[in-house]
Amino acid sequence: MASSTAEPKLEKKEEEVEAEVEENPTGDDEDTGAQVAPIVRLQEVAVSTGEENEHVLLDLKSKLYRFDKEGSQWKERGVGTVKLLKHKETGKVRLVMRQSKTLKICANHLVLPTMSIQEHAGNEKSCVWHAADFADGELKDETFCIRFASIENCKAFKEKVEEIAESQQTKSGESEEAGAAATELIEKLSVESKDKNDKPEDKEASAATEEKEDKKEENNADEKN
Repeated sequence: MASSTAEPKLEKKEEEVEAEVEENPTGDDEDTGAQVAPIVRLQEVAVSTGEENEHVLLDLKSKLYRFDKEGSQWKERGVGTVKLLKHKETGKVRLVMRQSKTLKICANHLVLPTMSIQEHAGNEKSCVWHAADFADGELKDETFCIRFASIENCKAFKEKVEEIAESQQTKSGESEEAGAAATELIEKLSVESKDKNDKPEDKEASAATEEKEDKKEENNADEKN
């Protein structure tokens, strides 16, 4: 009996739906002409990533680990994208990695000439290196291990880092040579300026003065005798 009473209600609902579809076959709501203003107006906000003045040299998906000295074990730092970014003005290159979901920075440091990167023992898809990292807002000496999905990506990352470190070393050497040359030039100019300040007239005047003083001493000696 309960099922017989439920069936008409279901049939009635279906008839009502069919009637509504016939009246409004497109399914569009009726336009009443009323204009409803939004309750809250949101303004566009420019979000800065800090990477606007840099261009990407390398961009690879990876998984990063940090060596915990206290526990003497590797701890997962995050899964995301590691980038090598070169500054358009200074030419400096930094390594930046963000977690894929939260975009939290898990690595952020410069690629310096002293940076040495090595393959992780027993895993051709991983690399290990040491750096002064700024991901936590302060410089910390960290040892990182990064793992890629393929051996090719790991080799590409390692070779690119080594190439950048070598180029940075060349630049630093050139800057040191330029600085030494500039210092030598300044010293040379200062010596030449001293020579120019010592005019021949001044030298002759000083020589004449010395000669007069010598004669006075001789005359004084004769008078005493």
